[in-house]
Amino acid sequence: MPNDTVLKNLNTALQMELTAAHQYQLHAHVLDDWGLDKLAAKMREEFEEETGHSNRFLERIFDLGGEPEMAFANTPKVSKSLTDMFQSDLDDEKDAVKFYTQASKQAYEADDLASKALFEEIAIEEVGHANWLDQQLGLIDRIGEERYASKYISGDEEEE
Repeated sequence: MPNDTVLKNLNTALQMELTAAHQYQLHAHVLDDWGLDKLAAKMREEFEEETGHSNRFLERIFDLGGEPEMAFANTPKVSKSLTDMFQSDLDDEKDAVKFYTQASKQAYEADDLASKALFEEIAIEEVGHANWLDQQLGLIDRIGEERYASKYISGDEEEE
C-alpha cells in the first residue's frame, strides 16, 4: 500500500509543476507582447521542461495507484517588468527545491526509493533554473533592464 504522505507530496508537486508550466507559458506571451521574442522562446523551453516534470509526477502517482489532483498550486500572474518576472520565478524555484528536498526525505522514510529519486532529480533541475534566474537578475542589476532586454529582440536581422 502506498504511503499517504508520499502520494500527498506527489500531488502537491504535480500542482506546483502545473503552475510553473503555465506561469512560463504566460511569461512567453507577455514577452512576445513586449517584443522580446528570443526571451519568449526561452520561456517556452521552460514551459516544456515543467510540463515534463508534471508528466513524471503523474506517472508516479499512477504507478502507486493514486489519483492525481489536477489543479494549480497558485494562479499564474502577469509580471510588469523583467525584474519582477525573474524574482517571482526565483522565489518559486527556491520554494520548489525546499519542498522537493523535504518530500525526498519523507519518501525515503516511507521506503519509496523511486519517489525519493524523482523528487531529488527534479530538485536538482530546479536548482539549475534558480541559478539561471539569479544570474539574469544580477545582469539586470549591473547593466539595467533596457540593455538586458535589447539582447532578446530579433528585429530585422539582415545578411551581410
